[in-house]
Amino acid sequence: MFSWINNQILKMEWLSDLVEKFVVNIFNLDINSRLGASIHFFIYDSIKIFILLSVLIFLISYVQSYFPPERTKKILGRFHGIGANTLAALLGTVTPFCSCSSIPLFIGFTSAGLPLGVTFSFLISSPLVDLASVILLASIFNWKIAIAYVIVGVILAVIGGTIIDKLHMEKYVEEFAYASNQLDSDIDELKVKDRIDFSKEQVKDIVKRVWKYVLIGVFIGSLIHNYIPENVINAILGNDKWYSVLIATIVGIPMYADIFGTLPIAEALVAKGVGLGTALSFMMAVTALSLPSMIMLSKVVKKKLLGIFVILVTVGIIIIGYTFNFISYLFI
Repeated sequence: MFSWINNQILKMEWLSDLVEKFVVNIFNLDINSRLGASIHFFIYDSIKIFILLSVLIFLISYVQSYFPPERTKKILGRFHGIGANTLAALLGTVTPFCSCSSIPLFIGFTSAGLPLGVTFSFLISSPLVDLASVILLASIFNWKIAIAYVIVGVILAVIGGTIIDKLHMEKYVEEFAYASNQLDSDIDELKVKDRIDFSKEQVKDIVKRVWKYVLIGVFIGSLIHNYIPENVINAILGNDKWYSVLIATIVGIPMYADIFGTLPIAEALVAKGVGLGTALSFMMAVTALSLPSMIMLSKVVKKKLLGIFVILVTVGIIIIGYTFNFISYLFI
């Protein structure tokens, strides 16, 4: 039963079969040809991601409606030390935000008086790990990989936030971030209809924000999957290359895309023989350290704190990449 649910609901094998018939009957293309396989990959992955994304964001947003910033601040305020960092990282997993949209919440938490390390744990976790990306990871790879990704993402967020807390970097946050009072409003109790309307708006907003990155990612993935020879990719990012994780992380940092746009690229890379850790390092670098989000963050924190944040997350991503490659080498 679980296998059927995983294959038909998450992987949507029925959709893959329908798209295959569409490509063969409408375009008169051989599904095993490069062009036919590329069109199949693009249509199938695009539809699958948008269906899962819409359903999952709606469900997650409905749950999230019970945890507005004000309530999140009150919950976090009851905890201290590594417990607060862990809770902030876990709360970040239920907020379907990209790195740029997480920064206003980061400012709000800072102005509300939450410890700086706690806000950074949230800032790392929120774009890196969310429930929708976990389901999509499971639909593309498997549940073991999806759960492992969540665990390492949360651990990275907790460790990063804890180190920043121990370094006492409060003086490197711009003054205006402490002056905002945007989280002081009362919590409104929403009715079921209000929560449904909120969830619908979240779906519209997030799909509107990420659709082009999803299509770009799927398009790049289809090209990698069907047009770039496996030996070329392996020569650069092969699992036997010690520098593959470093290259994937460095290449990912300047880019900007939602995790949903990087998943098809990671899928195609792994299919071509690239190490799982290498592909995940690329995903993490794009989502947690994108250049636009770092530019926004530089307006909120000073250069020293920004530099420490980038170094901590980069080193963490690289360690995670090599660890996943090593584990996959032992068990695959």
